[in-house]
Amino acid sequence: MTQQVRDMITSGELEPGSRINERILVEQLNISRTPLREAFKILEGEGLISIRPNAGATVVTLSSEDVEASIEVLIGLESIAAERAALHATEADLRELAELQEKMTEAWRAGELMSYFHFNQTIHQKIVDAARNPALSRVYASESARIRRFRFVGNRDPERWARAVREHEQILDALVRREGPLLREILRAHHLSGWRAARRELDLALSPSASSTT
Repeated sequence: MTQQVRDMITSGELEPGSRINERILVEQLNISRTPLREAFKILEGEGLISIRPNAGATVVTLSSEDVEASIEVLIGLESIAAERAALHATEADLRELAELQEKMTEAWRAGELMSYFHFNQTIHQKIVDAARNPALSRVYASESARIRRFRFVGNRDPERWARAVREHEQILDALVRREGPLLREILRAHHLSGWRAARRELDLALSPSASSTT
């Protein structure tokens, strides 16, 4: 259930800055308020919502500058992780990543963006985890959670989405061949390309012409 609400925030169904109506959400998800409020606590910890006394839960709004700063942090963390992952990844890690890659590609072929996104995020986290540095994994997971919606938006462009799939093939290939410096550079380019696409989508959504048509 927490994942359902998380996905609603990621997809934009629950818009940034909007107050979450508990009654409507309880009816929509067919749950009671107690588990919903427990989910809210988890999502607040991830930085996705803000809970204030007597005001309820509100979806957090991040500026482009906030997201760009987080992207820089993620690039830095994956840069640290890349060479360590190439060195420390086990054969079991590589098999699991290959299986996730196949499932992610299948979701892309089926046009299932949210399913694709789940596999995508899992792959990135597991590459960082393969560096065998718990502190690195923990910080990466936390920062990644905050900007889920923005990473999701970047793949709404079909051309960018297809290119991202090809980039992931290169990422896995570099990891399998244990070419740490190459893996680092591919991951860096992958993030920057995704953020450029996401920023175009967000700028378009916020443009005056877009506002006038709503």
